[in-house]
Amino acid sequence: MARHITIKVETWPLKQRFAIARGSKVDADVICVEIEENGFLGRGEAVPYARFGETLETASASIEALMPSLKAGMTREDLSQALLPGAARNALDCALWDLAAKQSGERAYVTAGISALRPITTAFTIGLDDADRMAIMAVKAQVYPLLKIKLGGPEGVMADLTRLSAVAEARPDAQLVVDANEGWQVGELARYAEALGRYGVLFFEQPVPQAQESELSKIDLPFCADESVHDRHDIEAMGDAYSWVNIKLDKAGGLTEALACVEMARARRKKIMVGCMVATSLSMAPAFIVAQHADLVDLDGPLWLAQDRDPGLVFDGASLHPPSADIWG
Repeated sequence: MARHITIKVETWPLKQRFAIARGSKVDADVICVEIEENGFLGRGEAVPYARFGETLETASASIEALMPSLKAGMTREDLSQALLPGAARNALDCALWDLAAKQSGERAYVTAGISALRPITTAFTIGLDDADRMAIMAVKAQVYPLLKIKLGGPEGVMADLTRLSAVAEARPDAQLVVDANEGWQVGELARYAEALGRYGVLFFEQPVPQAQESELSKIDLPFCADESVHDRHDIEAMGDAYSWVNIKLDKAGGLTEALACVEMARARRKKIMVGCMVATSLSMAPAFIVAQHADLVDLDGPLWLAQDRDPGLVFDGASLHPPSADIWG
């Protein structure tokens, strides 16, 4: 066995600034791993997340530290024991899945137990901005029946209610979900819960910091866990306040663990959302397999890029077509 591993750090400019409660950016910084073995090439892409103490440098260093084991034939099972969930493990795990598919000639989704991939409908994200601009963006996203509204602004829940109202008025036809990225305080959320409940929001995603989420059970709104849940063990320990869980490969540490998260979410009777970071189609392609099991899909990351990989995923309005083998898997 002769393996060659390449780590690439790439920057992909965005069409426009993307803002959430914890900050904004104009580029998508990703880490891409390539594993070449006997003429076959597997690729994986991930996005380190500062919220979890990750950077491009720390992710690269984690991968570099595993080089001897990777070159010696490290498997996905070995990898799950060698690295904690996160971006570094995601990039490697997805590269190993892709490599195995190339070597065997069997598509990754077949290996994952799916006979055929169906197209999925993705949400479109409305970034945090002032109310008028968010309403305009919602109108421009007319082809998307499901909008994910980023809230959690520094002015508090009352100002976010103005934003939510503007988007709801601009797009009365759309189903809305709200993602505050831990930007609210639980006391203020409780105070405005009745007002927030008037907009028919499907769920409020990780509205408060993890340290406050035990209080969510006292608030009569639907909630989805995101930042507080990484792998299957976190899902197993989830509180009853969360009826949804957002499974992301970058949090779980790859497709292998994400599929285990699906099984645990089903066992815990939680509805499944599949989410993403702002990244290229190479990040979305393995998540497409998890999306086959999901109740809601948010894989719009490439739509924020000024230019995606070529070849990339095919978006037909809100419909996302299955990835070709040329992209991944």
